[in-house]
Amino acid sequence: MNIEEVSFQIILNGGNARSLAMEAIELAKKGQFDAAEQKIEEANEAMSIAHRYQTDLVQGEARGEKVEIRILLIHAQDHLMNAMTVIDLAKEIIQVYKKVNEVQ
Repeated sequence: MNIEEVSFQIILNGGNARSLAMEAIELAKKGQFDAAEQKIEEANEAMSIAHRYQTDLVQGEARGEKVEIRILLIHAQDHLMNAMTVIDLAKEIIQVYKKVNEVQ
């Protein structure tokens, strides 16, 4: 797989993970906590796929394989890091909605 294909896989799966995390927040806002937790699981699965591609790059470089740094790869890394942050925040927001729901 070339660097463009790897970059697009990271962007695709990182973007899916972020979208699923945002859907989880919307479900929690409606009090649908089981569905929200399911979306977080799906987000984590998409994140695992994206992370696997990134790990393959890192391991390849560690074996001495030349990795060409391109803007597309940097963009892919941005997607990956953004998705990780959104998933972490979604988990926290879901917990806040649960507590608010308990008080009401």
